[in-house]
Amino acid sequence: MDKYEALVERVCRASGLEKEEIDRRVEAKRAKLSGLVSKEGAAQIVAAELGISFDQEKLKIKEINDGMRRVNTLGKVINISPVREFNKNGREGKVVNLIVADDSGNVRVVLWDTNHIYLIEQGKIKQGDVVEIANGNVRTGEIHLGSFSDIKLSKEKIENVIEHKVYESKKFKEVKAGDALKIRAIIVQAFEPRYFEVCPECKKKATEGECAIHGKVESEKRALINIVLDDGTETMRAVLFGEDIKKLGLTDEEIFDIHKFEAKKLGLLGEEKIFLGNIRTNVLYNITEFNVNGVDEINTDELIKELETKTG
Repeated sequence: MDKYEALVERVCRASGLEKEEIDRRVEAKRAKLSGLVSKEGAAQIVAAELGISFDQEKLKIKEINDGMRRVNTLGKVINISPVREFNKNGREGKVVNLIVADDSGNVRVVLWDTNHIYLIEQGKIKQGDVVEIANGNVRTGEIHLGSFSDIKLSKEKIENVIEHKVYESKKFKEVKAGDALKIRAIIVQAFEPRYFEVCPECKKKATEGECAIHGKVESEKRALINIVLDDGTETMRAVLFGEDIKKLGLTDEEIFDIHKFEAKKLGLLGEEKIFLGNIRTNVLYNITEFNVNGVDEINTDELIKELETKTG
């Protein structure tokens, strides 16, 4: 069941209306808004018009949609990243990321409040704990917790949590920011790699051999490459880093030598592969782009089975 279907099911339960009626209202709402809102977004508007509020409802992770506010959920902590300090535009602070999972999926939870971060630093919330999350805001597929949000230990037990990343199979014309996407697409354009340096300790960006956390370091050179993908419905700009660039068939030498990259560039065009990653909004350019974190070759046998299932 995808996010839209899960959302419609909840609206049906709360309103007593049939699914066909909710679907009709959703399509009418999208038509009224000239298709500028996603199906999930239209379903949320329909729910609000029906007087349905999910503010106090505890959602499964699979049911959480981008743009939701005051989200409540329950999950097991399966990963905690190191607490990171930052200094941005004169504002200093800390931030820490958790991965929280239930039996429907998993999600990144970003903690910004010092009281929440203190719970991590003191080991009061640790990997393996089940936590309750309240009043979270969902942005680009992540739950962000600020000073008006809450996270606390729960006595509830959760079995069969999904620890692997869950990707949805969609077309580019259907995606929105926050989607975790798996798609078969053709490379139609490739741009020169861009290079940057990272700290060998924390892998964060280093400037002229200087890390904001570890000071003077022997920085490591990294690359990113932008490509344009076409899935038959429309094109989308995608960005790849590190090992995923090599999965396009490029060697380190071809990645870090512009002349050798140019010689190999044309060979990339027309290549069809399976791409996995997250749809995000590039705030700087105000465009939707595909942040790739996995590239697979097309498995012909699996493709045939998938087509047989759809036509069967």
